[in-house]
Amino acid sequence: MRAKTSTSLSRRSLLLGAAPALGLATLPAQAKAPALDFAVIGDWGRRGRWQQREVARQMGRSAAAIGSRFVISVGDNFYENGVASVADSQWQSSFERIYTDPALMTKWHVILGNHDYQGDVDAQLAYSATSPRWSLPERYYARTETLADGTSVEFFFLDTSRYIRSYRHHPEVRVQGQDKQAQLDWLERVLAGSQATWKLVVGHHQLFTVTGQDHDYPEMIGPFKPLLDRYGVRAYINGHEHNLEHIVVDGVHYITCGAGSATSPVVTPPPGQFASDHHGFMTMRLEAEALGFSFIDDTGATLYQADIPRRA
Repeated sequence: MRAKTSTSLSRRSLLLGAAPALGLATLPAQAKAPALDFAVIGDWGRRGRWQQREVARQMGRSAAAIGSRFVISVGDNFYENGVASVADSQWQSSFERIYTDPALMTKWHVILGNHDYQGDVDAQLAYSATSPRWSLPERYYARTETLADGTSVEFFFLDTSRYIRSYRHHPEVRVQGQDKQAQLDWLERVLAGSQATWKLVVGHHQLFTVTGQDHDYPEMIGPFKPLLDRYGVRAYINGHEHNLEHIVVDGVHYITCGAGSATSPVVTPPPGQFASDHHGFMTMRLEAEALGFSFIDDTGATLYQADIPRRA
């Protein structure tokens, strides 16, 4: 794994655990070997506040620079209480009028977070029929992309709120009665049957974090880690933690990208791990033999870069 960080950190000094780096590449995707470029953001919808608008502006610039094909949202799309309907004003104030760069007018492949479950989840699914870019076909689903050279990547999008113990009797996070085992059975079936070169899993809640201890989720680790390990998943991408993190556990890369608006403090990570409390997002480039990603903050600074090889 190659890891790099930028030395041009202008706003905060709490950037920890990495070494100096090159900036974000500005060549269009077509100028390099066949690749799949896309952006990732999480925990964002605050009507433009808490640096959401600034992050959106920089994400648009970066998406244009890399020729981004789509955006992945890792949940908590609308704060604090999701949306009330497909006509909720937040569709405009937190989404349509915030992410306005032409490079962000691509498909947004979306999952649900716990704050989305405080509103009308069915409205977020139904909005897919009214928007050319919002794509949430089911509460959990899979989709495949194929590069020009035949390299394939399959994304497995999860609905993780139903696994968190503290929500089971929560009066606002309405996940009561959902079938946890059905999703696990589905995930094992589709992972086992996947012929994709790359397998990437996307969920809102983390398994592991740099912070560890009470920030790791045993109820996520127990059911999901064995499946990630067994079926050759190279990365698990999540939000929920309002920061940017990268750690590796038993060969699987755990990447947190939950800094789309409000952020939380981070701790000093051990060697080989990364954490930052900057507002920001992520760009990813997938090629036949490597998956590269960059954390970029709301000033446009590249905080960290790493490559994940196809084989552990």
